[in-house]
Order: sequence, then structure tokens, then C-alpha cells
Amino acid sequence: MKKNKLVMPVVKWVGGKRQLLPALTPLVPERFTIYCEPFLGGGAMLFWKQPKKAIVNDINHDLIQMYEVIHDDVENLILELEKHKNEAEYFYRIRDWDRDRAKYANLSRVEKAARIIYLNKTCYNGLFRVNNAGEFNAPFGYYKAPNIINAPTLRAVSNYLREAEITFSCCDYAEVLKNIPSGAFVYLDPPYHPVSDTANFTGYSRGGFNEDEQIRLRECCDDLNRRKIKFMLSNSATDFIKAQYGNYNLTIVKAKRAINSDATGRGQVDEVVVRNYES
Repeated sequence: MKKNKLVMPVVKWVGGKRQLLPALTPLVPERFTIYCEPFLGGGAMLFWKQPKKAIVNDINHDLIQMYEVIHDDVENLILELEKHKNEAEYFYRIRDWDRDRAKYANLSRVEKAARIIYLNKTCYNGLFRVNNAGEFNAPFGYYKAPNIINAPTLRAVSNYLREAEITFSCCDYAEVLKNIPSGAFVYLDPPYHPVSDTANFTGYSRGGFNEDEQIRLRECCDDLNRRKIKFMLSNSATDFIKAQYGNYNLTIVKAKRAINSDATGRGQVDEVVVRNYES
């Protein structure tokens, strides 16, 4: 299947990998039977590689539903996005839809998908962030001309998702990993281990991803390794993470920190890429 350059992320996601693709791509195995990404997020690696067969998952139900709508009904999604306005009062009204659970449940799948994209394009710093109740809580971004309706990219992503053999799921990553077949390649981009007490960000879904979760993920990687399934994992290059994966191949790459509200706190930081294979 020929790669389409218009296929790219349709939402900005914390820890998105677009800027790191030139460093990560050479580390991906040349051959595998099926691609698996249990922490899909914005899907930068998926859309860059455009594999013919893929298993993709995310714990965020609204996000996975958005991809399903792009797959199933992209033209109505584009029409729905045309209704949205880049205005603060309007933004907060749409943001608060999920405060009324009964009303939100009655929205169509297309309306919910358009809301996710609209809020992502117009909220501060392009973050998807929810509180402990699962309610979107990022503030309005006050951007002059956000690209709310990127119809060419939406259509290109829709075409790719329909032409490829993509399996969507919304569950715990461990459930996905235990059923991965032999010959697959797994790319793991979990919530990162914080480099400081103030750097933690796991607000894309309810709950968090603490060190116990990082250990559970490493144990899942150990199981993949025992089953001879190739995996690559990205995380912050903290001593804790490097110690967890000390038995694997570690590569340090430079990434730009982009979500700090203080511009002086944005810059180059070390990330670690973990692999259980040489090339």
C-alpha cells in the first residue's frame, strides 16, 4: 500500500511523536506481520508507517470513537466541524457538554468526535486533558485562526483506515498485549515517568500512571520478550526507567518539551527508546 503524505495526526496529544519520527523510524524493524500500538494517542507512528495490518488501542474511549467515526463517516464529521466557532463563550459551552452525563450520552458519535477535534484545536496548548471525573477541563486557547477543519487530512486518514486492516480497541494495554500474535511488532508510547515532581502529566484519561504502572508495563514487555515478539518503547530517560529496562537495548534521543506553560521551561530533554532487538 503506497504511503500518503496527507495521512498524519488529526489531534495533538501529550507526548506526540511527530517531531521524533526521524530518530525513531530507523529503529523500527523492517519486517513484521502486524503492527500494534496499545497507547495510540495522536497516532503519529501509525500514520507515518501506514502498515497494512494494525491493532490499535487507547484507554480513552472518546479518542477511539473519534477514529472510528473518521473511518466510518468522515464527510458528516467534516460537516459537523463546520458548525463550530473559535469563540471563548462558545468553546466553554461545548466543553461543558460532558458535565451533563445524560445529555452527553444522547449526542451522536459524529457530534462527540467533532467535539474532541474542535476542543483539541482551540484549547490552550492543544491539550486533551480531563479531571478526575473524566470531564474535559483545558481552557480556551485564544488562537486567531486555528485549523479546526483540516478536511484533506481527515479524508486521507479515513481512506487509510478503510484500506488497511485496522482493529480498534479501548481497554487496558495488558489485555491487548497478551493476545498479540507471533511476528508482530509492538510500539509502546505510555504516559511518561515524570522527570520532576512538577512534570507529571497523565490527564488524558481518568486516574494516573504511577511507578507501579510503569513496573507492570515493564513486566508486560518482559512477557513479550519471552514470546519473542519485538517491541520498542519510548519513555523519559529517568534513572528509574533506565533501571527498569537495563536488560534491553537503550537509545537516548533528544525531544522538545512542548507542554510547559512557562516558555522558559520548554527545551531539549532526553528520552529513552527501549528495544528487545538489535535492528
